[in-house]
Amino acid sequence: MSGRDPDRRRVLLDAADRVILTQGPEVSMAAIAAEAGITKPILYRHFGDKSGLYQALADRHVRTVIAQLRPELAAPGADLRSRARRTIGVYLDLISANRNLYRFLFHRASSEDSRIRSHMTALVRGLGEELGGLLVAERVVTEPTKAQVIGHAFVGMVQTTCDWWLEHPEVDRAEVVEGLVDVVAAALGPRSAAALGSRGAAVSPRSGTASHAAGRT
Repeated sequence: MSGRDPDRRRVLLDAADRVILTQGPEVSMAAIAAEAGITKPILYRHFGDKSGLYQALADRHVRTVIAQLRPELAAPGADLRSRARRTIGVYLDLISANRNLYRFLFHRASSEDSRIRSHMTALVRGLGEELGGLLVAERVVTEPTKAQVIGHAFVGMVQTTCDWWLEHPEVDRAEVVEGLVDVVAAALGPRSAAALGSRGAAVSPRSGTASHAAGRT
């Protein structure tokens, strides 16, 4: 069998998903290999090394999350608060439904391997760049550099806050969403908010970089 056969890699990633979901983010590579019915060296052979396995899992799940956020960011005709609320709500639902995978990728894998940390950072940064581009394209923010600063700030704020929320399940989801929405709306201001609402149908984020769950609104 080919060490880089895409169908075989998909089966192995499915096995990794199952074990991470059931055993948690500290699962061993040996446990993942056992779930797939192979040895650890054979597991690594399909991905090059452990870092390659981490990267394949990151691409599979982080890109999927980002792909599910894009339609909410560019929802036609929706005002600022509605778009922010739906986007943040989808993100919270995705990571809370797949918290072991989230912790595996953003905490375990990123702390163990500088290459995967850089790769994860690049994936998240891509979303900030998309958001900044969207703000300029819809004339919410007219200065491109300022738009990029705001886009990256919003993405970082949401990620950090949602990471905190996973550790505090007693905090109501709606309270977290509305708190973040308030910050977004306040940062852009009433004139920008009005612009974002009226131009919502004009542009959608460009395609590019991007775990499984349906988002609530």
